[in-house]
Amino acid sequence: MPTEQLLIVFILAATMLLFVINIWRYDIVAGFALMACVYSGVVPIQHAFEGFSHPAVITVACVLVISKALQSSGVVELFLRYLAYTRTGITSQIAANISITAILSAFMNNIGALALMLPVTIRDAVKAKRSASILLIPLSFASLLGGLTTLIGTPPNIIVATFRENNTGEAFSMFDFTRVGLVTAVAGIAFLVLVGWRLLPRVKTSADGATYAHHQFARYITEFRVPAGSPLIGQTVGDLEQLCDNEISVVAIFRNQRRRLAPTYNEKIVEEDTLIVEGESEALQPLLENPGMIIAGTKEVDVDWLRSPDVRIIEAVLMPNSVVEGMAMRQAKIHQRYSVNLLGVAREGRASRALLKHVRFRVGDVLLLQGEPEALKLACKNLGCLAIKNRGIEFNTRRGSLLTPGIFAAGIAATATGVVPAQIAFATVVGLLVLLRIVSLQEAYDSIEWPIIVLLGFLIPVGEALQSTGAAETITAGLLDNAAGMPVSAVIAAIMVISMLLSDVVHNTPTAVLMCPIAFSLAESLGYSSDAFLMAVAVGAASPYLTPIGHQSNTLVMGPGGYNFGDYWRVGLPLDIVIVCVATPMIMWVWL
Repeated sequence: MPTEQLLIVFILAATMLLFVINIWRYDIVAGFALMACVYSGVVPIQHAFEGFSHPAVITVACVLVISKALQSSGVVELFLRYLAYTRTGITSQIAANISITAILSAFMNNIGALALMLPVTIRDAVKAKRSASILLIPLSFASLLGGLTTLIGTPPNIIVATFRENNTGEAFSMFDFTRVGLVTAVAGIAFLVLVGWRLLPRVKTSADGATYAHHQFARYITEFRVPAGSPLIGQTVGDLEQLCDNEISVVAIFRNQRRRLAPTYNEKIVEEDTLIVEGESEALQPLLENPGMIIAGTKEVDVDWLRSPDVRIIEAVLMPNSVVEGMAMRQAKIHQRYSVNLLGVAREGRASRALLKHVRFRVGDVLLLQGEPEALKLACKNLGCLAIKNRGIEFNTRRGSLLTPGIFAAGIAATATGVVPAQIAFATVVGLLVLLRIVSLQEAYDSIEWPIIVLLGFLIPVGEALQSTGAAETITAGLLDNAAGMPVSAVIAAIMVISMLLSDVVHNTPTAVLMCPIAFSLAESLGYSSDAFLMAVAVGAASPYLTPIGHQSNTLVMGPGGYNFGDYWRVGLPLDIVIVCVATPMIMWVWL
């Protein structure tokens, strides 16, 4: 193998390993990969940053802005008003929620569709006295299934389409993905409705056998300091827990710079103790309003203020690319900046056992926030949080309810009919939304997931180097020994499965970037249509169902659903099998 090919293969292998280890964020890893290619001469210096002008990058950025406009338009409420009629049965509720999510994600960002449906699903679960844990993984998976059906449904489709254009002169159009994607999505949704949710952890029940209405994520760790003169001084841990009907637990006491874990029921509380308390938000309320306690990280506040109807407590999940991701509480300075108290943090269904000031925020963490409505709205917006239990506070400003979907539909029509390419059509849509003040410039910039854009800009030249150096052909030659005697259906299924497995441990975007040249070369070597093989990459790269880290949608529901790592593959593995069994014959029928 020539030196250039060895270098690009080594760089790609190291990049994939770093993606899996997840020490650094994926956009940083992509930057290292590009610089390694530049310094080694694999990517010429003058071409290093051409990825940022790639049509896929522009299209993805525009779709993210349009998704934000659709979220603010209120048009989705037309779908959501019908969900109230689906609470009579668990199957009908799941079917309605995930079907609407899939429809939305066909035309907007996966995360945007999930963000719209997540609070609604949790609200309906509580009203129907069902555990949210059996609803949220199907919801996340539906947001990914819906993306299979259109060009703009998911970034891998856009990457595959532009790769085809660069190599054949013609891109896949808006609805070229629909015939395969729609049948596959319907099959996946049918599996989730009929079987998938039954594979998730069973609903918790109370002592009398009634369904436990609270979703599993609602147990938080919070801190309270016992000030001088507090009536709690001299009382026991048991007395404190009885104040909350024994629905909270004192898990640790910090006293004189020493930590006492699992204090006994008879342990006496002394002045300046810091108590680490675990409980649901409602159970913690008596302590939050107790004049003998001070919430950690805040100064003493007027008790009447705490009891005021203008002071609310909300539960909000940390969204991908939040400004506080990776920060500790002390760095975030939530109270100082937004006049909002961080009361507790719950993670992956379990409350953190550390002092709040030492907790580093992660995507999917559920934060218990206290403050006045306007302050809470500002905090959620600036921190990058989604209010999933907002207690009547309206967080979205509705505008452009008719213009937004109308302008977007015109952009889709222009792309579908071939009047202009997708990147031109959707850039025009964004321009009109800004000119009409439906979306402000600040909102447009804020709605773009810049790590994804940077990832694409860095990785596209690396993926092109895989092809220009001949490394893709060399890898393909190694695969031909095994593929030559296989039926084409098996080869297509193998490409799909490899793409699926890669997308489960790295982001779906680099999976598509790296698998496209290999699939294209393999198709040419075997003498088959490259379209079929590229479609297999598109379906596989957009199907990260085995882990919570393969896609941000999966990560986002981990905290609210109280899931652990293994809950994903219990549903995702059979779903992957369904997708391969359905998509493979559909690809052969449509594209061969």
